[in-house]
Amino acid sequence: MSKQAINHMDNRPALNGQGASKKGLGISISKYISYFFLISLCLIWVIPVIFGVSTSFRSQTEVVSSGFRLFPEQWILENYVKILDNTSTAPILRWLMNSLFIATLHTFLVVVIISITGYGYSRMKFKGRDTLFFTLLGISFFPGVVNLIPSYKIIDALGWVNTSWAMIIPGLAGMGNIFLVRQFMNGIPRELDESATVDGASDFRIYASVILPLMKPILIVCGLFSFTGSWNDFLWPVIVFTDVDKMPVTAGLLLLQDIYGNYRMIGQLMGSAILAIIPTMLLFLFAQKYFVQSINLNSGIKG
Repeated sequence: MSKQAINHMDNRPALNGQGASKKGLGISISKYISYFFLISLCLIWVIPVIFGVSTSFRSQTEVVSSGFRLFPEQWILENYVKILDNTSTAPILRWLMNSLFIATLHTFLVVVIISITGYGYSRMKFKGRDTLFFTLLGISFFPGVVNLIPSYKIIDALGWVNTSWAMIIPGLAGMGNIFLVRQFMNGIPRELDESATVDGASDFRIYASVILPLMKPILIVCGLFSFTGSWNDFLWPVIVFTDVDKMPVTAGLLLLQDIYGNYRMIGQLMGSAILAIIPTMLLFLFAQKYFVQSINLNSGIKG
């Protein structure tokens, strides 16, 4: 072998090593930038929550007199005691139970309806199926505020004003959830349907025994979205509820601004808000793995 070829082979690893070093340096810099961005974004979201929680444990004197302080000088439970003792003008526990009943029943009905509807749009063949689906999907892009007056007229005509049905029934067949279920179902092999059909299974049997068990991840995600959406809904319950005892917690919080805000009871107002977000926070903590599974619309299929 010539001396020139030997020199070339000796220099090649060095060049490859330099290239790998530069590539690794670029990856490290991008990784640190990503970490910095994510940590900054996390702080922007977390610090107000921490400040809100700590404010609910401050005395009114400290809230008014002290400036910005992330944690209180003295932790007290007086605000929460007064909140729970007020069962006449601000029954926070009753509001929480109302919201829990409304959100739970609404979520259950949503899961039932979107699973059946998604099955129809994905598996059943009928004339104008896709045209109907995409027409309804396009209509769903209109802002919800456009439907407030017609929706209230319908609720009033049915006699559902100041009842839980005013929040449970509207929005059961949301096209966003139906779209997710349909897309997920399109990823399920149709050979499963054909095998069940050969065995003599009806459409409902195929839906209940074959398709429904495979849709568990996406149905849980849609259920979580529906529960949090119903729990956090603000404008609609303020419109349809005037009875204090029947209000959900979001409409009640608006009422608390008049009760506590006029007397500058900021600690009690913040404590009420913290109590209102606890259920959805717990729900997310226990079900966060399903949010990760929902990223892959075919996560229910294992081959």
